[in-house]
Amino acid sequence: MIKIKNLSKLYQTKTQSVQAVDDVSLTIDKGEIFGVIGYSGAGKSTFVRLINRLEEPSDGSVVIHDKDITKMQHNELRNKRQKIGMIFQHFNLLWSRTVYDNIAFPLEIAGVPKAKRKEKVLELINLVGLSGKEENYPSQLSGGQKQRVGIARALANDPEVLLCDEATSALDPETTDDILDLLVSINKKLGLTIILITHEMHVIQQICHRVAVMENGKVVESGEVLDVFVKPQSKTTQRFVQQLNPLEHDKNNLAAFINDRDDTEVVKVHFIGNSAKRALISEVSKKFDVEINILQGSISPTQEGAYGTLFIEVNGDNAVIKQSLDFMQNEGVEVEVLKHV
Repeated sequence: MIKIKNLSKLYQTKTQSVQAVDDVSLTIDKGEIFGVIGYSGAGKSTFVRLINRLEEPSDGSVVIHDKDITKMQHNELRNKRQKIGMIFQHFNLLWSRTVYDNIAFPLEIAGVPKAKRKEKVLELINLVGLSGKEENYPSQLSGGQKQRVGIARALANDPEVLLCDEATSALDPETTDDILDLLVSINKKLGLTIILITHEMHVIQQICHRVAVMENGKVVESGEVLDVFVKPQSKTTQRFVQQLNPLEHDKNNLAAFINDRDDTEVVKVHFIGNSAKRALISEVSKKFDVEINILQGSISPTQEGAYGTLFIEVNGDNAVIKQSLDFMQNEGVEVEVLKHV
């Protein structure tokens, strides 16, 4: 378990002070994939570098498996860092070394004997799907392959924690999905705790169990990914969620679909888990004397189950519309009536 308490980082220059991280407290469970999301300048990259003390905190503590990183002296910290792997947005590979040698590098530094190094490197090459690329140089690899080398290198010393700082930002969407699938596989096979920094909501949606949202150095919201998706509280979180629902993002587009009638309601319906696979709209149409027009809908998988959002227009008698919406809520879906769109 990782316990982060009152963590802060203040940068002081001759002309100004910048509070990059401001009194952040989080608990991250062993073996989970924890996401930290924020827009540029939110402080998320500084935050992740404070966890392994690549940046020195101004205040607060980081405790990993009952060991306070912030109180460690140089030699103890160096040994502890071997158990904290890190991968980067731009790979940070050694361009004069082959795939094999890049992955072997941290093992060399740790003083692992040559025979054991070879065994470990070949195991990792197979784990990340790079068999046959051992003698290739980084310049001969695609972006996704370079990041796989970075992941293998980060795993070389059997870390307890893997820090991912915008690990997919430089990749195309298909390659991003491949890398995210690899991280999930590693998480399950090795029971590895992963802290993932990103500005992309679909990355959080796809692999994270819980998420913290940062703005101006502070955590403005945190919780289970499904809870954050369904009930975003802060304006920053709402902006991220809107990226996945274009009609919600542009209420003018939504208004273009709506009949300007007193007997019409426009409703946003959230489906979670098994309810996302249920033909509830069909049931409502058969059970109640209402007409339902689907404006937009999507279902997205998360690590905790499916999550769906549906925008519908419901036409009919006001009393019957209310009955149909009450029925949907009683069936376990969340219903939000958009009175003024």
